[in-house]
Amino acid sequence: MTEPLIECIPNFSEGRRPEVIESIRAAIASVPGVMVLDLHQDADHNRSVITFAGRPESVAEAAFAAIARAAEVIDLDHHQGEHPRIGATDVVPFVPLAGLSMDDCVRLARELGRRVGEELGIPVYFYEAAATRPARTNLETLRRGEYEGLREAIITDPDRAPDAGPPRLGKAGATVIGARAPLIAYNIYLSTSDVQVAKDVARAVRQSSGGLAFVKALGLEVDGQAQVSMNLTNFMQTPLAVVVDRVGSEAAKRGAAIARSELVGLIPQAALVDAAAWYLRLEGFRADQILEVRLQEARQAESATGFLDRLAAPTATPGGGSAAAYAGAMAAGLVAMVAQLTRGKKKYESVHPQMGMIAAQAAALKESLSASVEQDSRAFDDVMEALRLPKESPEQAQVRKAAIERATHRAALVPLRVAQDAARVLELAAETAALGNVNALSDAASAGLLAGACLRAAGLNVLVNAKSVEDRRAAESWERDLAEARRAADQAEARLQESVVARGGLSI
Repeated sequence: MTEPLIECIPNFSEGRRPEVIESIRAAIASVPGVMVLDLHQDADHNRSVITFAGRPESVAEAAFAAIARAAEVIDLDHHQGEHPRIGATDVVPFVPLAGLSMDDCVRLARELGRRVGEELGIPVYFYEAAATRPARTNLETLRRGEYEGLREAIITDPDRAPDAGPPRLGKAGATVIGARAPLIAYNIYLSTSDVQVAKDVARAVRQSSGGLAFVKALGLEVDGQAQVSMNLTNFMQTPLAVVVDRVGSEAAKRGAAIARSELVGLIPQAALVDAAAWYLRLEGFRADQILEVRLQEARQAESATGFLDRLAAPTATPGGGSAAAYAGAMAAGLVAMVAQLTRGKKKYESVHPQMGMIAAQAAALKESLSASVEQDSRAFDDVMEALRLPKESPEQAQVRKAAIERATHRAALVPLRVAQDAARVLELAAETAALGNVNALSDAASAGLLAGACLRAAGLNVLVNAKSVEDRRAAESWERDLAEARRAADQAEARLQESVVARGGLSI
């Protein structure tokens, strides 16, 4: 039987403060059984999108944690951006991936909405498949008037009363929660600064104006350039290439062209393959003709060796931060192994539920730490790229300085997350050493030692970057968070040592 798997893609009304978005991401990642897959941060729209997946109950809990955190750190009275919005957590869609129906996602969305309304006091509207009335199916309708307009309408207009929660807005606004099929969030920039051209093109291509089926579109001005911002709700029925061609032809009618495009979040691989086959006019093309598809299993088998070869190469990345994350991922893998070896033994039947939770948490931490291996390298590369910016004029020097500051923040936040993940792995290692299969005691201990090394190495990277930034409040916050992770790790190491001595007669 397929294990139930669900995706959640919440949108947050903040794209200019990395530390705020990181705190929301951390709230999501802290929930066992959740895999954070992507974070897209857009300063122009002042909006961020986080994609995560996992078991339904875990994903719902992570979504609630994210909404709660966003309500604490985002004040819509002080928010401005190009993208329409009504809430700090603006929209929370659930997408069934495996072992679930759309009806299952609808139930999950409505349960979450009621909880958000009752416990957080945030008005909630249900949309798409979870909508309680046809007029609320479309997100655009619910966003009418945005936060500022809804503030009055939610009180005076019965048609704008929320589906759950109080009929009034606080500084976190309202949240739209629903269930839908996978979509592609895709923006096309035009070779003009005339936003009216983008609005006319959007009107011509979107379904609601008589354009392409399964296409939603807005015309916006982003950083002085006209943009057609789109959601493609069924790429199988209306392929990506068809949409691009139509935008190009409509823009050409108005004296413009496609300058570039961008994705927001993730895209199904099949959509890109279809687009490539379309433009290359390939007949009889099969996905298994893609070299990477054929090589995937072989590459996975050799991935460990490949990383070590890159680590040994005479290049700046991957470096110590990536190595720390890699050690942490190995530690989490060992913890999961010990927990699974314990669950399979009748002798340890009394701790089977606990070991099941530990195995799930360790698996999620392994995914998070594995992703951090490459994220750390990219963060350091961003710092180096900022350092190479020109500084001949005062304006160039200012731009360079700001870029270095932003990149250094990212370079500190990645190892901080790694250190926090490592502290949690160490706590799980201590639990498995105390309660798990005694025949795997050395594996639990090894996991703890690796996690400790990970935390110390990652912590060093945090402190190095904290010394380099001008924002001392941010640096002090990182140092406090790191100190808290270290305290938790120290306590876990002591428990681990006690269990290894008591159960194995060994000292580590």
